[in-house]
Amino acid sequence: MVTKLLHTRYRVTDLEKTVAFYRDVIGLAEVDRKVSPRGSKLVFLKAPQSEELIEICEFPSSGPVIVGPDLTHLAFEVEDLAAFAKHAAEKGSPLSDGPTVTGSGSIIAFVDAPEGYEVEIIQRPR
Repeated sequence: MVTKLLHTRYRVTDLEKTVAFYRDVIGLAEVDRKVSPRGSKLVFLKAPQSEELIEICEFPSSGPVIVGPDLTHLAFEVEDLAAFAKHAAEKGSPLSDGPTVTGSGSIIAFVDAPEGYEVEIIQRPR
């Protein structure tokens, strides 16, 4: 039986552009960088209050990266969605959808990461 989630991997074509997005727009910290035995370039990122990691992988030998619509997304919590939206827009990544108030009172929005991955941003009710 598994005991906990360790990381989620996203394979990309442009490692540095994607890492810059998650670092500069989303606010994740780079915690490790290495090359796997098969030659994959790997960067591990972490949100300040989370244990789980995001693994960004560049491995051209696997062929083109094809991101299917509505297949997967990462979701991050923020204290102030309006402040996040302003910051993201200033960094060249405006919201792609929302903000929308949910039935629970949370406010959600989406921003597009490089390579076509979607990122959900959630402000919980206060």
